[in-house]
Amino acid sequence: MSRHPPGAEEVLWHDVECGGYNADLPLWRELADAEGDPVLEIGAGTGRVALDLARRGHDVTALDHDARLLDALRERAAAAGLPVTTLVADARDFDAGRRFALCLVPMQTLQLLGGRPGRRRFWRRARAHLEPGGLLAAAIAVGLESYAPERGYDLPLPDVREVEGWVLASQPVAIRPQRHGTTIERVRQLVAPDGRRTQRREVVRLDRLDAATAAAEAAEAGLAALAPREIPDTPDHLGSEVVLLRAPG
Repeated sequence: MSRHPPGAEEVLWHDVECGGYNADLPLWRELADAEGDPVLEIGAGTGRVALDLARRGHDVTALDHDARLLDALRERAAAAGLPVTTLVADARDFDAGRRFALCLVPMQTLQLLGGRPGRRRFWRRARAHLEPGGLLAAAIAVGLESYAPERGYDLPLPDVREVEGWVLASQPVAIRPQRHGTTIERVRQLVAPDGRRTQRREVVRLDRLDAATAAAEAAEAGLAALAPREIPDTPDHLGSEVVLLRAPG
């Protein structure tokens, strides 16, 4: 018996922790229908958003820094007969060779760019890739209240997926505010078909950011802020604030 579940490990965990989220899809569909094509998604991962928009007939380019995630996206797009373009690149330094009517930055990708210096680079690249009058929409995590098991908090339910007899479970265990951001800690547990268990702890750090700050930063790159939108809370996920930025016409 294999010592690992089938498939690339990063793809499997990405699907477990991100693949089941869909509260933001109505907004991305609305914006894509309103703004038209082509659409650029930043931080596309294995294609949760890109494939959804492609199924609705949109011309989508999916950008991510992890080639393994985009390999999975391409396989899924090909299997479904969807013509999604992929681009392995850093969101702070990329050249897609074309401009877009809409640029989407789902979940908290904007808060993973290394603070204001990294976001400054991203705003400039995004502005250079928007058509005149194009729109950029980026989700920002809100309401990240501190919790930790040592303080007696009840933990949220884990994200769980079964793959050919292997069970992958990702349990959020702590949110710890810091001076310039927030760390989110998870325990990833892998259960083999024969019952063997292994686990490790993963930590993600999100930069502290709000819509007003993002809008002020983006203005330096020539992007004008519109009224922000909201993605509602779900029983399993906190909501997001979505900053909307328009390129000059």
